[in-house]
Amino acid sequence: MLKVKDLPLDDRPREKLLLRGAQNLTDAELIAILLRTGKKGKSVIDLAREIIKEHNNLAVLASKPVYTLTQNSGIGKNKAATLLAAFEISRRIQSQSKWFSESKITSPKDVAEIFIPLLKDELKEKFIIICLNSANKIIKFETVSIGSLNSSVVHPREIFKAAIEYSSASIILLHNHPSGNTEPSNEDISITKKLVEAGKIIDIPIFDHIIIAGDSYTSFVERRLI
Repeated sequence: MLKVKDLPLDDRPREKLLLRGAQNLTDAELIAILLRTGKKGKSVIDLAREIIKEHNNLAVLASKPVYTLTQNSGIGKNKAATLLAAFEISRRIQSQSKWFSESKITSPKDVAEIFIPLLKDELKEKFIIICLNSANKIIKFETVSIGSLNSSVVHPREIFKAAIEYSSASIILLHNHPSGNTEPSNEDISITKKLVEAGKIIDIPIFDHIIIAGDSYTSFVERRLI
């Protein structure tokens, strides 16, 4: 079996990246750099190619949990953790590149484009508060709760504590549905109405509540639910 060190210098993934640039590497070569080593009888490049073939492409691979990744012979917890960290960095860069552009939030679509990359592969429901300044630019966003959305885990004092701490002029509520269904539940609607009324009392309006499900979203404002 040909080992990586036996390949020509510019065909070794790390050396090829440094010589030619990351954009010239195949998906398997990029994964091989993250994995660092192969397994008995199989080079790291062959192992990377095997993983890519099994999952079809990087997008599918990036959605897999630790358990699925470690089912592949040659991928232990440490290698799986490295892959998951790299995929999460990619998602955050994609999201934050829009966030740090300091563009105004003018529509639910603007919010969805920022948070879909962060939430579309989440296996648990997350409730997030997005704090805006008077120019409708994002100051900060914070995860308030993780788990099924209900009145016991999403309370007005927790929502508006964060809003006040960051001197928010207004806020947007957002949570994901791991099921892929963007339809608001009765609980979603009930909690939103409760929070909207609380916002009126302390003069921090809630502009919208957005549900992310996969690559889709639902806006409560567009649906005229608030």
